[in-house]
Amino acid sequence: MPRHSYKKRVFKKDKLFDSLEVAKLINYIMINGKKSVAEGLVYKVMDELKKQFDEPLKLLHLAIENVAPIHEVKARRLGGASYLVPTEVRRERKLKLALNWIIDAAKARTNKEFHTFDQKLLAEIVEASKNQGAAIAKKLQTEKLADANKAFSHLKW
Repeated sequence: MPRHSYKKRVFKKDKLFDSLEVAKLINYIMINGKKSVAEGLVYKVMDELKKQFDEPLKLLHLAIENVAPIHEVKARRLGGASYLVPTEVRRERKLKLALNWIIDAAKARTNKEFHTFDQKLLAEIVEASKNQGAAIAKKLQTEKLADANKAFSHLKW
């Protein structure tokens, strides 16, 4: 429990799509406070999604839903030993993990197939919506680790 009370921050929705997920995606992509550059990238990706699939927000929501993990492991120390205890992931953390994994997978793509970051991000979102790609692999790896450590689930507190 925290030693002091805190007020939960309320995030503003983005101005073009009126979506919290798009606003968070912009904030996670932003580097050195250059929000207009990040907005330009994300809106360019959303325009491409709109050209290809008609419903860019639904596709983004599907990609986030597919990448978001259900369980993850947290390290707990008990008697000098560390145990990886599987825990359920909260809704806010699911969104954060999913968006960060999609962005990291887009950054890790090679330059042979795509040259700009917006093309890489577009490809990663489309693949994640089809249950493919590096972000989905990261989710499966995380859930496999949580499943393997199911025996330590009684150590939750």
